[in-house]
Amino acid sequence: MICGLLGEKLEHSYSPAIHKILGYYTYSLFEKSPEELEDFLKNGTFTGINVTIPYKKAVIPYCSALSPVAQKLGAVNILVRQPDGSLIGHNSDYFGFETMLDNSGLQVGKKKVLVLGSGGAANTAIAVLEEKGAQVVTISRTGSNHYGNLSFHSDAAVIVNATPVGMFPNAGEAPLSLSHFPRLEGVLDAIYNPARTKLLLDAEARGIVAMNGLWMLVAQAKEASEWFSGKKIPNKTIEDIYHSLQRQMENIILIGMPGCGKSAVGKLVSQITGKKFVDTDAVIAERAGCTIPEIFANQGEAAFRKLESQVLSDFGKKSGLVIATGGGCVTQPENYPLLHQNGRLFLIERRLDKLATQGRPLSENGKLEEMYRIRKPLYDAFADYQIENQGTVAKAAEKILRIWEEI
Repeated sequence: MICGLLGEKLEHSYSPAIHKILGYYTYSLFEKSPEELEDFLKNGTFTGINVTIPYKKAVIPYCSALSPVAQKLGAVNILVRQPDGSLIGHNSDYFGFETMLDNSGLQVGKKKVLVLGSGGAANTAIAVLEEKGAQVVTISRTGSNHYGNLSFHSDAAVIVNATPVGMFPNAGEAPLSLSHFPRLEGVLDAIYNPARTKLLLDAEARGIVAMNGLWMLVAQAKEASEWFSGKKIPNKTIEDIYHSLQRQMENIILIGMPGCGKSAVGKLVSQITGKKFVDTDAVIAERAGCTIPEIFANQGEAAFRKLESQVLSDFGKKSGLVIATGGGCVTQPENYPLLHQNGRLFLIERRLDKLATQGRPLSENGKLEEMYRIRKPLYDAFADYQIENQGTVAKAAEKILRIWEEI
């Protein structure tokens, strides 16, 4: 079988990785311009394909039949070639969002749910939510319900972001502030890169449900594979692939006191996982054209922290890295979302008398105890996990990887 993904620009698709696990078929990327679309649909040798932006509606006239879901949504993201050469269209985004909502644990029946956006992803979310009995309100830039009158909807229980606001590479943006919604129970975001958009980070900070679109991506692919192959796939497969992709995409970020072993441990974790290793202090020195002690001596700590935050911003939004940070990055609160948006933070703990101090400006002044007293609460606030590094580098790396495999 020849399967794949049809779209205009497909540089960053995760579909091949998912379908490599799901099915015993070739899965390719078919980048086609609008002018090439008709010939590809009529004469292409594919067995089944996924369809993405901007062709989910454009392919409908070429279908001899549509599934009830595709008819309801007015969009197709699966095409299957029949023995006579005709095409049947289906939409698995409905199943994808439905299972994402179910997995979140949010109950939406008779509750107000705001859906942000007016495109295909929004239409899918609305159809699922209405089927589950939610009171759906669509928020868009125009119309009776817009971003200027959110106060009318302060009783919203759930928000679904179906816009691209906050998506890589424009991470750090949000379509609205959650402060308008005191009764909010959770946020679902169709975006999966970064893993935590600003909207989801804000939801996490409030202690409510925050879920990105990765589950939806895997679930819709699972149903697509069933259409391609005609074989049923257990729903448990969704969870397995979801966690595998999560580990692949997210960064492993190491924080802790200067000299605690972040770089040594990080390099070993990088070798074992195959993730690229980044030492942010090394990147800062390279960009500045001088050593860290020289930056402190000639420009001061404030200038160094500014450079550091820029480097954390640049690498924090990327995926699949092991990042060793500078010991003082936690002193700047704005660095937390930069790191956490696409990563899990591991605090490396090591006894103060074992810390290396040479070439570390703030460690060489002999006031490690005072530094640790001030920074310890900051490390705790940033960290998702804490790892003891009192023995070998290998043992510390093993502790991180044991946790990582359980994510």
